[in-house]
Amino acid sequence: MFMKKIDNEFFTLAWEALTCSCPNEKSLRVEQLYLNLKEGLLTFDHKSKIFEQQEPSFAEFTKIVKPSEVPKRKHFDTLEGQCILLHAIAHIEYSAIDLALDSAYRFRDMPLEYYMDWVEVAADEVRHFRMLEELMIKRGINYGDLPVHTLLFDAGKRSGCDILHRMAVVPRYLEAGGLDANPKIVQKLKSSSGRDENAPIVEALEVILEEEIEHVNKGDRWFKYVAGKRGLSEEVYFEILQLYYPGYEKRGAWLNVEARLKAGFSCGELKRMGAKKCD
Repeated sequence: MFMKKIDNEFFTLAWEALTCSCPNEKSLRVEQLYLNLKEGLLTFDHKSKIFEQQEPSFAEFTKIVKPSEVPKRKHFDTLEGQCILLHAIAHIEYSAIDLALDSAYRFRDMPLEYYMDWVEVAADEVRHFRMLEELMIKRGINYGDLPVHTLLFDAGKRSGCDILHRMAVVPRYLEAGGLDANPKIVQKLKSSSGRDENAPIVEALEVILEEEIEHVNKGDRWFKYVAGKRGLSEEVYFEILQLYYPGYEKRGAWLNVEARLKAGFSCGELKRMGAKKCD
């Protein structure tokens, strides 16, 4: 286990984990940070300087391309199709590690539970990444062998100006979108001719879906906490989305209503997004 530690100040250690460019070392740093935080071994210097991450931590070992140039996820009954799918989801989970760390590092003077929540999310994302990495290795590839995009990193930077915006954009919009997409991918994997080979991927995605509901719920909780302190209504969520994603597409029939309700969305919100039914 990674044991080297410069000091016991939370934001210093969070920054070191966030900017670490070695996936294995990053994972160990996150696990140690989470353990130390749970055991009450860390101090918090809320007045320490906030640095800006200039490039994603994966930039050193991946080829970054435009989103349109990333390999398309299809043909799940072939080895190539499985590798592309696993690599794409592993990249999302790896990016999610950094987004959780950034949310913990960037926003100061929040309750202790806030930092506990986002370091716990980072630790969960590490576990998800490792599950997917193991499945990739069994198929002969490693994370970084295929090109990746920076959509999640860019969204994190854009929403870093305000904690309310970050909670709206990342967990309540982007991660919640994963709750909608995951079951569709699982269904395709189950219906493909290579369903036996895909069974471990399906198992991993089902674990990820259940745990991502709680991640979105954490974002929902802190979004509502900050909105409440500012005296803002539910409407502010849609106002923020219009700022970042003008004319954002209503998902309608593709909404995973059950998962989103568990994550904290109201029926009013979901119907506004296009849900036909919500009880």
